Amino acid sequence: YMKHHHVVYTDEAIETCLDMSERYLSGRCFPDKALDVLDEAGARKSELWYTQQKEDKVTGDDIARVVSEMSGIPVQRMTLSEKKEFADLTEWLKFDVIGQDEAVERVAKAAFSQRLGIDDPKRPAGVFFFLGPTGVGKTWLARCLAMELFGTEDALIRFDMSEYMEQYAVSTLVGAPPGYVGYDEGGKLTEAVHRRPYAVLLFDEIEKAHHDIFNLMLQVMDDGRLTDRQGRTVDFRHTFIIFTSNVGTRQLRDFGGGIGFSDGTMTRKQTEQTLLKSLNRTFPPEFVNRLDEVVFFHPLNKRMVGRILDTELWSLKRRLEGKGYTLVITPKVRRKLLDIAFDPLNGARPVKRAVRKYIEEPVAEQMLKHSNRKTITIEEIKKQ
Repeated sequence: YMKHHHVVYTDEAIETCLDMSERYLSGRCFPDKALDVLDEAGARKSELWYTQQKEDKVTGDDIARVVSEMSGIPVQRMTLSEKKEFADLTEWLKFDVIGQDEAVERVAKAAFSQRLGIDDPKRPAGVFFFLGPTGVGKTWLARCLAMELFGTEDALIRFDMSEYMEQYAVSTLVGAPPGYVGYDEGGKLTEAVHRRPYAVLLFDEIEKAHHDIFNLMLQVMDDGRLTDRQGRTVDFRHTFIIFTSNVGTRQLRDFGGGIGFSDGTMTRKQTEQTLLKSLNRTFPPEFVNRLDEVVFFHPLNKRMVGRILDTELWSLKRRLEGKGYTLVITPKVRRKLLDIAFDPLNGARPVKRAVRKYIEEPVAEQMLKHSNRKTITIEEIKKQ
């Protein structure tokens, strides 16, 4: 390769090639995958020979860029020049996920361990159980984690467990049984991970699924692999697996002062202990014992909901600016909108509904009535 591409491979480049090929190109075998990386890196560096008749050096950073494109994961972030960027993961997630700093810190620690290579290489990168009431950011944190780690929301593979309440539906995750329609198409879960081995797997509202789902996940959580109906073994070692549930929150809401919405009678520690007991009663012990972390999500107070409201309004303003309009919302309207949107039992979900009903609809009405007016001001809210 050095003679063919007129380059020089440094010792660092060869060591990096072996290390990253083993870790990130899990679907291929040695020595082919390492040689392919060396060949591609050398080809990219051969331009200097053809322009100036000089040999160029292939470094570890060059190898990292090639492996990154082959695997779909930004592994070049772990070069020395970019480690600080990854160290800021916690702060970025806290900025995106409002009011759940403790949950963010726990998830970020697991992400650090996986990306630095100090976690167990035979298990998934992280197996989390997000437990808490509805509308507090469980699914949103999974989406933000996929974006921050892998650079795209497409890295989030989501399964709504309400679609898997029957035993047959669970079997489709690894492929339909022989004799059934879709037998040759592969499983929904195994096929998705085979195509994107670096991803965040989200199993939303896991308590709604048939109990066979837990037996299916035991091998994934233990060995980081799963065999589909075609006999193909799929590697899960580079995935983050997240289960979400709100089991126990309804009982807590009806017990005493609730789960801490304001001046409830239960402390945060008591709330977590009660939710943990409900978790152990609902799910099989062999499943619970294989979880890396049970992450508790707590209710949002009015100040946190206000920050979420500001984010939604800012997003709406940006969309209107793209169409040539300027949106002005008075402080009085903002305060009244927050009073309408704040619902302790439903978290942040009412915020989007309030913005759509009391801001977006009046804005659309003004745009239709006054097409030449480029500044739209909302001075009052008319409750319907």
